[in-house]
Amino acid sequence: LSFEENEIKCLTAEIEHLKNFGCLGVSPSLEGLRDENAKLKYRLNFLRKSLQEERSKPVRSMININSCLQEIFGAAIQAAYPDLENPPLVVTPSQQPKFGDYQCNSAMGITQILLKTTEQKVSPREIAEKISKNIPANDCIEKVEIAGPGFINVHLRKDFVSKQLSSLLVNGVQPPALGKRKKVVVDFSSPNIAKEMHVGHLRSTIIGDSMCRLFEFAGYDVLRLNHLGDWGTQFGMLIAHLQDKFPDYLTISPPIGDLQAFYKESKRRFDTEEEFKKRAYQCVVMLQSKNPDFIKAWNLICDVSRKEFQKIYTCLDITLTERGESYYQEMMKDIVQEFEDKGFVQVDDGRKIVFVPGCSVPLTIMKSDGGYTYDTSDLAALRHRLCEEKADIIIYVVDSGQSVHLQTVFAAGQMIGWYDPKVTRVAHAAFGVVLGEDKKKFKTRSGDTVRLIDLLEEGLKRAMDKLKDKERDKVLSEEELRAAQTSVAFGCIKYADLSHNRLNDYVFSFDKMLDDRGNTAAYLLYAFTRIRAIARLASIDEEMLQKAAREEVLILDHEKEWKLGKCLLRFPEIVQKILEDLLLHTLCDYLYELATTFTEFYDNCYCVEKDRQSGQIVKVNMWRLLLCEATAAVMAKGFDILGIKPVQRM
Repeated sequence: LSFEENEIKCLTAEIEHLKNFGCLGVSPSLEGLRDENAKLKYRLNFLRKSLQEERSKPVRSMININSCLQEIFGAAIQAAYPDLENPPLVVTPSQQPKFGDYQCNSAMGITQILLKTTEQKVSPREIAEKISKNIPANDCIEKVEIAGPGFINVHLRKDFVSKQLSSLLVNGVQPPALGKRKKVVVDFSSPNIAKEMHVGHLRSTIIGDSMCRLFEFAGYDVLRLNHLGDWGTQFGMLIAHLQDKFPDYLTISPPIGDLQAFYKESKRRFDTEEEFKKRAYQCVVMLQSKNPDFIKAWNLICDVSRKEFQKIYTCLDITLTERGESYYQEMMKDIVQEFEDKGFVQVDDGRKIVFVPGCSVPLTIMKSDGGYTYDTSDLAALRHRLCEEKADIIIYVVDSGQSVHLQTVFAAGQMIGWYDPKVTRVAHAAFGVVLGEDKKKFKTRSGDTVRLIDLLEEGLKRAMDKLKDKERDKVLSEEELRAAQTSVAFGCIKYADLSHNRLNDYVFSFDKMLDDRGNTAAYLLYAFTRIRAIARLASIDEEMLQKAAREEVLILDHEKEWKLGKCLLRFPEIVQKILEDLLLHTLCDYLYELATTFTEFYDNCYCVEKDRQSGQIVKVNMWRLLLCEATAAVMAKGFDILGIKPVQRM
């Protein structure tokens, strides 16, 4: 569509050029000029017609109103100040109704630019007036007003907002239009084999899953990668211990119940028994040479871990494609060779290292004994994702402590020519640590790391206690009660994490996350079930709502209806912002704002009117029920992106 619109602009300019052509004293054949002009006009009319047809088709994406306004004001600024290069374009939702629905605050910035470049002193208000006069014809702006020193207050057209809400109800909650479908690789969770998942893995797992859900909603092709720690010298001691404890492991599957204890035992022996230590190193050599017996031992240990990890992924409804460090082993020799061929390798005390410009610590791509390192496997993974997977976007959801390492790996990838950051986005979505209520690293009373499975089980117990305190067990069936328990438990754990800025540390508190007041999953899940119940209690079914969505005009005369309608249509802006900055707490803040805005609407606008004496329904205000339905639809999509499962009854 944008290509055709640009072509229309170009053709219009060409027609103007042809009109001027005869006035410049140049005299080509008049007939030829007329023919050329006629062809251009025909092409222009054809394009305009096809554009109108395209616009009349049902829209499958939701309109980002902020982006629309930016285009409109961008065009107005260009028309008002054609010589200005890259003028500031600032459009934001208004914080108060008296300042309209949106504000364009570009005039102040333009004042400064004009003062620097032309030494003209022009007041922001004068600039705002000039911009306002050049606003092109559009479907969304009712009027603009200039306020204060030069703010342009924008009032949206009610029929425009009503039409967008109807589209939302008919087509469902859709992503904003984002251009071509991109391939996205997200590296997250990544626990270590033979070690249990602990609270430190919680953030990467929850944040990474939510980012994948967001990119999937946007229509991108997403590869969810679990970069397991499934290779390395620690497997030598694990296999040696396995041989001693279960000598018949090749024929009878060993009953390793507690892999964590098994790991600790092998580590203690490795640190205290010299003979065992030597044998552990020999096991590493045999494993790396792909000896079948040792590969079987390695697989047995990995499988025990996988089963434990899967319990957690099933609880949290998370899917991943496993691609651990072992996957890249065969590629590492080529990585070293490529860096050597391009002259980036230096030898330091037998090690092969790579210095990357702008990075303080070099990468060690081969140890003095000929072994590879984490640096080598991370480079191999990056290259595979760029060159084999052909990713347009790669996101590493890894804690902030890995920031220097990852930035060095990314910079090495650029240096060797694997990708251009202007074309391919490679980003580290860093996050802080989980703290206990004492503001120290979250640990058990004995000082151990909190096992993730214990944390989830505690969440289930507390959620059930909370539901029983509210006497929900007396009104819900056993099945409904269990569904509410898992929805609240896992929803609250996820939301408590995602509602905080991931860059900061956050305090883990079951009491706060299970509170049904304030910005918590418990409050939002309860609000959602209430909204879903409104139509049901009025005996309005799904089919009746769909028919009304196609036929009813959404009246937005009451200020609370108008406020709710505008809030609903900000959803695509929120999605687009998070796709850019990867900060998911913005979505949580939006859902909380939407829930509180809905409460204001519901308290002030009757959706279903009843007789005070009999309690019988006397009137159903269908357009208001449709606003309830739109709110529930947007909240449901928000929950889906956050990985939270709402229930119909709570």
